[in-house]
Amino acid sequence: MSTVQGASPRQIVVVGNGMVGARFAEEVARLDPAGERVHVRVVGTEPHAAYNRVLLSGIVAGDYSADQIRLPVPDTPGVTVRTGVTATALDTERRTVALDDGTRLDYDELVLATGARAAFPPITGATAADGAPGEGVTALRDLADCQRLLALARPGAPVVVLGGGVLGLEAARGLVGRGARVSVVESSPWIMRRQIDQPAAKILADRYSALGVAVHSWRVASRWIPGTGLELDDGRVLPGDALVVTAGVRGNTELARDAGIGVEHGILVDDALTTSDARVHAIGDCAQHPGGGAGLVQPGWEQAGILARRLTGTAPHALYAGARPLTRLKAEGIELTAFGRVHEDDDADGLETVTISDPYGGRYAKLSVREEKVVGAVLLGFPEAAATLSQLFDTGAPVPADRLALLQGLPTAAPEGQGAVAEAPVCRCNAVTRTDIEHAWLDGARTREAIAETTRATTGCGGCVRDVNALLAGMGTQDPAPVG
Repeated sequence: MSTVQGASPRQIVVVGNGMVGARFAEEVARLDPAGERVHVRVVGTEPHAAYNRVLLSGIVAGDYSADQIRLPVPDTPGVTVRTGVTATALDTERRTVALDDGTRLDYDELVLATGARAAFPPITGATAADGAPGEGVTALRDLADCQRLLALARPGAPVVVLGGGVLGLEAARGLVGRGARVSVVESSPWIMRRQIDQPAAKILADRYSALGVAVHSWRVASRWIPGTGLELDDGRVLPGDALVVTAGVRGNTELARDAGIGVEHGILVDDALTTSDARVHAIGDCAQHPGGGAGLVQPGWEQAGILARRLTGTAPHALYAGARPLTRLKAEGIELTAFGRVHEDDDADGLETVTISDPYGGRYAKLSVREEKVVGAVLLGFPEAAATLSQLFDTGAPVPADRLALLQGLPTAAPEGQGAVAEAPVCRCNAVTRTDIEHAWLDGARTREAIAETTRATTGCGGCVRDVNALLAGMGTQDPAPVG
């Protein structure tokens, strides 16, 4: 498809220069490198270039620097990026966006990628009168939060993490690695309540206790006392020089709501990622699609790619079908993968479950199968099984008969009559397969960094770093094949 001779490019404004807004711009630049079809203008509140927020806990742990998590900025005539400027209002009739520097941008299509912000529970002392974090309190949503936390969490100092989800546990592991004394407080009956079952959580909490992290589940925080610590509902006070709040997020929907666009928890979108206004679209953490996806990088990037194809006209009928979330806990020394249905009763109709529990070894595995297909799994300390089962989950392929061997990572025979199975991604965030990595290796990409630059693998949540490194180690024993 080519542009009409003499027609000017359509104007697309993207509000939000986070991971998803930046990916949309990058996808448009790839699809329309000369800027003949569309011109994209991205505006972002933060003063610096886009970066990978998912890896902020890696900065806390010392695994990454701020420069190492920067995202690429398109260098094409069709994309311009402005940082340090905030959109303040939308006029959907005139199709304009007002900015806080007094200027306005006209648009043919508007993409809202405004993301989400940390949700601060109503705890005395956690927030100031203006809603800002209280003394000694920080979230972990942006680079400024990281810098604030690292200034507060000195070696040997006590730190309290409020929230026992993935981000809270990753932050706790990173802080312990920096020498802090860490407590985690979770109001649910167990940590990672949404992703794993209670037996797995018990073993995971014991693993954290062995690292020096005190885990307090089924406890509600009542008051933050600066310079002292966090008071719980049972009267105990956990010592803390800093309080890290990782207790959920709220979508940044105000811009859409004030413009009369449909909003619930997020900005309502359909399969075309279009809002109640046909010229306005929403992607990422601010968007609410019936099939989910908010809070996860892979669906956000998938949405960005689909919308880029739609708005550039390269695939005008592309649709978003919803998310198949997979969680990997990125904590040094702990291998945890969970996905699908893990909370159904073992005797639920048509559900088959196989469980291995090894509290002494700090390992746990639960596999849920229905109609010969993997529908869920929790895998703590079973990395080989995690790779195989996540592939079966992604592809919908039949499960081998020996379920126990599958969990143990042992060789299993494919079900009789099974045909060719679609290749599952190694890097789910960027849909990069083993074949893609092998081709990149044959083309000269011999390090993880080179693979990342060529394929984008490992640049999402970071959960596939181990798998990519293992593939490269295996390829390093082979003689390079000629590339024709």
